[in-house]
Amino acid sequence: MSKKVRRLLAVLCIVGVTTGLVGCGSGNDKNNNSKAVQSSSASETEVIQSIKDMKLPKLEDDYTVKLGYYNCDHMTAACIGKDAGIYEALGLNVEVTGNGKVPQAMSAGQMDAGYISFQNVTRGINKGTPITIAANNHDGGSYYLVVSNDVKEPKDLIGQKLGIGTEPEKSWSWRQMAKEMNIPVEGKNYEGINFDSDQNAYMALKTGQIKGYTACDPWGSMAEYEKTGKIMKIFDSVDGETTICCVFALNTNFMKEHEEVAKRLVLAHTKSIEYLYTHPIESAEIFAKNYSVPKEVALLTVYKKTVEEGRTITWKVNESAVDKRLKENVEHGDYENVDKKALIDNSLLKECGADEFDTFIKEKVDKIFPVGMSYDDWMAKAKEIEGKN
Repeated sequence: MSKKVRRLLAVLCIVGVTTGLVGCGSGNDKNNNSKAVQSSSASETEVIQSIKDMKLPKLEDDYTVKLGYYNCDHMTAACIGKDAGIYEALGLNVEVTGNGKVPQAMSAGQMDAGYISFQNVTRGINKGTPITIAANNHDGGSYYLVVSNDVKEPKDLIGQKLGIGTEPEKSWSWRQMAKEMNIPVEGKNYEGINFDSDQNAYMALKTGQIKGYTACDPWGSMAEYEKTGKIMKIFDSVDGETTICCVFALNTNFMKEHEEVAKRLVLAHTKSIEYLYTHPIESAEIFAKNYSVPKEVALLTVYKKTVEEGRTITWKVNESAVDKRLKENVEHGDYENVDKKALIDNSLLKECGADEFDTFIKEKVDKIFPVGMSYDDWMAKAKEIEGKN
């Protein structure tokens, strides 16, 4: 099945989503305690059993962690941690909130942990925000440029109102896409607008207020399903090389004041990713529920993130990718360079008892779901393993 066919299938399968996301992916979502919802088979999964086998001591600190993430398909681990029962199995109390204001909340000390972009962490550090990268979350893309149907070619975007921010030249994804489309990068060539969520950008396109925007899925597929727009460009690398995208960040004050909780939270992050790889159908069901998309769309998303595009969801911090990303952004004036000692603190990752990512993939994933496996074969194998019809 080609990428084009799969994308078309995902678009055709999106049903009944007209106003936005619900569950922990919603911008209007209230905090949800991690014990509120669990997968019906959570207690039976290999990941939950592996946690039990660790025989971890009970946390004496009953602190309730405030964790946030964007309504983006890259950040599914947050919902998996909650709904698959991973936070509870690790003795954690976690309130999960999905919206577009995670960096602001973390900057204000209102959030302890967040799935946010590498760029926002570096900007935050330069502004004095007590924040650091505790683990990786997602390498590479995929990110979309979505445009209205009357936009026939990239140059039609010049001078138009676009949801690309007021300074798009400071966005690594826009820089690369504009370069590949042979159109200007600088914001002065467009009427750039900042939106607080991809959902709002989509609604602006739908109502004719803008001609295009950049976003994660499901807001690219949503535009094509409702025939309000189309995906013009996909961003998934910089000059053909994968770089670090979004990360699992912690408030450094939280790390100091609740060290054992923070350490257990990092472990939960890695276990949620393990669950994504080894229980893809259960993960897709969690994704579908929280992002209000059909299961078929969620399955395609999980497949793309874990097999088709490679092992893009990861907790392993790629130092060379970090260096490349810093160099690329500094060269374009996005921010001054940052001290890598402040940017990355992987001490908790090393101490929490997490598996080594490459070893996990080699032993638990490669033989079952090898990179390059077709969607149909992947689906059949996943059903076999998880006992799904």
